[in-house]
Amino acid sequence: MKKTIISLAFILVVAFSVNAQDYRTGLGIRGGLSNGLTVKHFISDVSALEGLLTTRWNGFLFTGLYEVHAQAFGVKGLYWYYGGGAHIGAWNHHYKSDRADNYSVIGIDGILGMEFNITEIPFNISVDYKPGLNVLGKPLGMTDEVALSVRYVFGYR
Repeated sequence: MKKTIISLAFILVVAFSVNAQDYRTGLGIRGGLSNGLTVKHFISDVSALEGLLTTRWNGFLFTGLYEVHAQAFGVKGLYWYYGGGAHIGAWNHHYKSDRADNYSVIGIDGILGMEFNITEIPFNISVDYKPGLNVLGKPLGMTDEVALSVRYVFGYR
């Protein structure tokens, strides 16, 4: 019972210490195991939708994510975020054979990251870990990546 009360208190502290994000929309580039474009748009003070269009293995992957943001360590402009979503894509890759074949996948994703907003210039930098699970198509199974994104932000609040 004591652990339950402590856990509930921690969740309430985190929930009520959430601060509003500094900008409305960001557009930029993402680099990691796959590279591409990122757009993030806040639909409330603490939640955002992010779209990723990335390339890898002579193909593409589109990922849509819902994210929750909270200020990190009491530092102005520094936020951590978590969330989930889904992906769909296709590529031409050597998968368990000597010849390249076309593959299509549909799957689910999670995301956990940190973001820093540079208020003096309209840019932010984020680093995140994004595991995914291909549930339809080939190859089935887990994927993951760590990536760095740099976005031009507009609509400061």
